[in-house]
Amino acid sequence: MTRRGLLAASLAAPALAQAQAQDFPARPLRLIVPYAAGGSADASARMLAEAMAGPLGQPVVVENRPGGAATIGAQAVARAAADGHTLLYGTPAPQIISPHLMRSVPYDPIKDFAPVSGYKRAPNLLVVHPSVPARNLAELIALAKARPGTLTFASSGVGSSSHLAGELLKFMAQIDITHVPYRGTSAALTDLLGGTVSMALDTLSVLLPQARDGKLRALGVTTPARSKQAPDVPAIAETLPGFDAAPFNYIAATGGTPAPVVAKLNQVIVAILQRPDYLARMEELGEEATPSTPQELSATIERESARWKQVIEAAGIRVE
Repeated sequence: MTRRGLLAASLAAPALAQAQAQDFPARPLRLIVPYAAGGSADASARMLAEAMAGPLGQPVVVENRPGGAATIGAQAVARAAADGHTLLYGTPAPQIISPHLMRSVPYDPIKDFAPVSGYKRAPNLLVVHPSVPARNLAELIALAKARPGTLTFASSGVGSSSHLAGELLKFMAQIDITHVPYRGTSAALTDLLGGTVSMALDTLSVLLPQARDGKLRALGVTTPARSKQAPDVPAIAETLPGFDAAPFNYIAATGGTPAPVVAKLNQVIVAILQRPDYLARMEELGEEATPSTPQELSATIERESARWKQVIEAAGIRVE
């Protein structure tokens, strides 16, 4: 191509991208959830999809693509046309956790996605069985140091947020507690209530009612500050400064999606996350809205990836 042709192409590119944004969306959107239907990510995605449809003027169809530690759904987004019509309902797994847990993932965790906006954070809750003689986190840490390897913590599976929260606790408190993985939170809760395992760091909305009934003892929430749902429960960070293990969810498009299209999607999502009625629904679920710019979300993903890589490598966790 001649120099004049290159110049013409460079001048035409912004106009073309802007035209794409004006025409977007041209058809229904797909919001891919890399988990099975019926879980918390699926429910949140459906709630957001319903809210996005009106402002976009097109339906937003939730498509569940579970499996592969969330990599199957993420791969579908990575390989889609970069036009904004296919979105990822992101959790820490696809871009932040799985690339460090697995030998390889079928996409580039950074280049193959275009961050759109943060969506929410929800705390996990640290609870112990009443038979554990610890009334607060400091006492639990002292107990674990006095009896290394004897206390156990349940999780909903290897590499899950409940597993990694426990590993972060081990790492920061320098304690030896034994991980016991289960297939889901329900199975872990059954053994926790029965005293088969000592503790868990799992979904607040599931564990808090058990703690309020006296069946478990709540020692801390995994967000940096206390939760509105349980203001009487201290944040773990009050004892271990810097502790933060609250899974965050976000929306991403396929890598290479034109910036004006990403900006339009961001504008719609941020506006939804400022609606009082929508925020009230999220608060009922124990969730905190976390709208962001695409640039802020990109920085968060890269920062969280580096942080959890350190924890995963220190714990020697590997998923085949």
